[in-house]
Parts: sequence; C-alpha cells; structure tokens
Amino acid sequence: MGRHRGTAWPFSPKGWTRWKAGGLPGGEGDTHSRYLEAAAHGVIVGCLYLPNGNPQPGPKFDYKLAWFERLIKYAAGLYDSGHPVVLAGDYNVVPTDEDIYNPRSWLKDALLQPESRERYQRLLAQGWTDSVRARYPDERIYTFWDYFRQHWQKDSGLRIDHLLLSADLRRASAMPASIAGSATGPMQATTRRPGSSWILAEEESSATEAQHSQAKLNDRLWVISFWHSGRLSY
Repeated sequence: MGRHRGTAWPFSPKGWTRWKAGGLPGGEGDTHSRYLEAAAHGVIVGCLYLPNGNPQPGPKFDYKLAWFERLIKYAAGLYDSGHPVVLAGDYNVVPTDEDIYNPRSWLKDALLQPESRERYQRLLAQGWTDSVRARYPDERIYTFWDYFRQHWQKDSGLRIDHLLLSADLRRASAMPASIAGSATGPMQATTRRPGSSWILAEEESSATEAQHSQAKLNDRLWVISFWHSGRLSY
C-alpha cells in the first residue's frame, strides 16, 4: 500500500538482555506493531507509537483510547518493576494548550480531545516524569509540524512526542539538553523534527580517579529519536 507505521530502534541491539516486539498485552487481534521494548545495563527502554485517533468520534478514536488504556496498565507494571525505565515515542497527544502553537484550529482533532489528555495525565500520575517539560517548564517546544501553510518555517508546531522517565532516572540522569532536528524531505506527508533526549548516568562523587577513568569507557549514553517516514496511515 506504500504506507508505513510502527516503531524502530536507531541503533544496534548489541548488549540487550531483554527484547520485546509487536505490541502490548490485551490486544488480541491487533496487528499493528506499535510497541518495542529492550533492556541493557539495567535500563528498560520502551518505544511506542500510540494511535492517532482521527477522525473522531469514531472507531479510530475508540481504538486510540483502548490502546492508551492498555499502555497505562502495562506502564504501571514497568514503573513498579524496580528497574530504571524510559517510555519514549509518538504519543499522539498534545498534553496542554501550551504544547501547541494555536489550539483553536485543532479543537476537533483527536490529539487535543479531553479523553486523550486525561489518559496522558493518568499515565504521568503513576510517577513518570515528562523529561522535556521538566527541563523546560515554561518554553514552547514542538516536535511536529504540518507540511502546509509554512508551519515549519513559522514554527507553528505541536508537542506530541514524549520521553517519560521513571523516578530513579529522574533523580540520577541528565534531563534533555536540547531538542534538535531538521526538516524532512518534500515527499513527506508531515514534517517532524526528531525529538532527541540524552540520558547520561551520573557517577558517584566519591569514586576514585581510576574509577572515573574506567567509567569514561563504560558511560551509557542513550539517544532516542522519533520520526515517521513515507506515507503515513494513522
């Protein structure tokens, strides 16, 4: 059909000690590949592509909300697992009106519906930290731009790609230093700037110089980027 949807890792899985692909529990008959999970060096990383939900109301929006409920249930288990966890990807939710250039023209869109926002807030209530908002509490930062009306050039965007951290990563890791990216090709259905977040484990201040030297060789530096390619089917 010439359409693509799903999730992907932008790096080799070398060293992974756990690998999960396909989807979330409870989705019998759901053939969409919307969730990947891997673990390495004690950190669990989940990468997701939550359904867009348009047009709403309708079956696509119902599917979005049902998938969100499955994510909330599964994420609770991850958060309580005792491991550092990252949940990153395209959530297809604009959390607040501060996360969009102008909400008025999007009021009927599934990304801004109260049901979508309520589920995102319920996910955060488990204890997850919205890393970009924690780093930049008052700035308008976007990860998605429509291709028409020069939205990219005018920075008329939306923040729908999120990187959530469990409590131990929130305490022990660096928050995102920047949101970097570039425009996509002219054949793209949408323009998306990869939202990049760096998570760098800090060393104990009491470590010896030799330990610090060894630590430099063993630093775990992660980057998760979100993007879509080709003609999208939401």
